[in-house]
Amino acid sequence: MIARAGAGPHRRLVVLRHAKSAWPESVPDHQRPLAPRGRRDAPAAGVALAEADCLPDLALCSTAVRARQTWELASAQWGTPPPVRLDRRLYAADPEELLEVVREVPPEVETLLLVGHNPGLEQLVLRLAEDGLEDSLERVRTKFPTSAIAVLAWHGTGWEALGPGTALLVSVTVPRGKKEK
Repeated sequence: MIARAGAGPHRRLVVLRHAKSAWPESVPDHQRPLAPRGRRDAPAAGVALAEADCLPDLALCSTAVRARQTWELASAQWGTPPPVRLDRRLYAADPEELLEVVREVPPEVETLLLVGHNPGLEQLVLRLAEDGLEDSLERVRTKFPTSAIAVLAWHGTGWEALGPGTALLVSVTVPRGKKEK
């Protein structure tokens, strides 16, 4: 379950790993689409974010097809999706590269959604989260599967101050869509 917004830190970084992708032959990695399970799970991620009152002011999304499709299906669950910036730097990025992109976000953005890939996202969450609910930290250490959502909260005047050990891992959830009968 995603922790609900409320009193406390005024900035949130919501990290969403793309939903389950397909592996079609002769398709370059960047062009791989979502698998049927991914097409079910991505909307469930959008619903989970809405129910937790964890909708972003801005989304940063990898240019990979599976990440873009995840964003489109998740954000379609909201009344009015926030602006999205597609950024090729998020594809196959390591934690430092991801953090570099996040630090460019304008200070008026309070909740930021980052849609991308592992292992970079998992490593970023663990690097930023000095503290957190131990079960949430352990879940990320063990596995950050497709469609996983991690919510990090922190106090700061701007995104450029976000760094290792500065955030609290508030929650981790893995929404799953229902199979059609």
